[in-house]
Amino acid sequence: MTVLTLASHPEDAAALEEAEAHHARLAGELAGRVKMLFIAVDRDPSAAERMRTGLVDFCDRSLLPHAAAEEAAIYPAAHGMPEARLLIESLIGEHRCLTTLVDTLRAAPRPADAAAEARALQVLFEDHVAKENGLVLPLLAMAPEVSLAALLADTHHRLAHGTGGGCAHGGAQEDQDTEEDQDTEEGQDMREGQIEETGGCGGICGCGGEEETAEPELDVREVPHALRHATVFGALDAVPAGTAMVLVAPHDPLPLLAQIEQRTPGAFAVEYLERGPDSWRLRLSHR
Repeated sequence: MTVLTLASHPEDAAALEEAEAHHARLAGELAGRVKMLFIAVDRDPSAAERMRTGLVDFCDRSLLPHAAAEEAAIYPAAHGMPEARLLIESLIGEHRCLTTLVDTLRAAPRPADAAAEARALQVLFEDHVAKENGLVLPLLAMAPEVSLAALLADTHHRLAHGTGGGCAHGGAQEDQDTEEDQDTEEGQDMREGQIEETGGCGGICGCGGEEETAEPELDVREVPHALRHATVFGALDAVPAGTAMVLVAPHDPLPLLAQIEQRTPGAFAVEYLERGPDSWRLRLSHR
């Protein structure tokens, strides 16, 4: 991290970073799925229905079980602190609102209604985890009588053994994604031969630039860096086999492409449509 993490024990400082990484993954995947739903609403109502179903499944499988596990394992310790009691009660109320929004999204009668509910869900969840990251977790990490590491271990145990499927990909993968999300020079030095490219020149000469206009486009240049990779994962999870998505990035996203291949080996073919200098555009085709 580039900021100072205050904690009563080194393991609690590590646990705080782990929890923040988990939140970033959830928020990013949610944002990616919501973005794809909005795109589909404008282009293809039948595709929008598939996006809505996938988004609801993600919430049932990952987002809501995570909220329930936190409420059972982490919130009681913070609620016992006078300075955090009212905040925790407010966050519990937000968990109820998240559940209501997912149910409303599930029952939305039209794609446009589903998109509106999805956006409200995204805004609430991002604000919710910002409070947890900025207030609740640091307070617990600094309390000498509390082990944040133990509380998070309890959270993971509840996710792994509770109903709703728990974490979608597991803590180890989340940590790895977060570490690789740094877009280091080592990632930039990866041989381009490792990335499969299709479609003739791969966009170097500018041809093919008009061929992808019917495909959804995800521009991550304005997405916060901590959420960027997870946002792409969420969007790709919503791309059906036999279709494609265009990704717009501020640099050549070689580390991201390596993560995609590791996460879903052989599932996506990559074609460069534009190679800088201000933006890189790639078509990711779901085989």
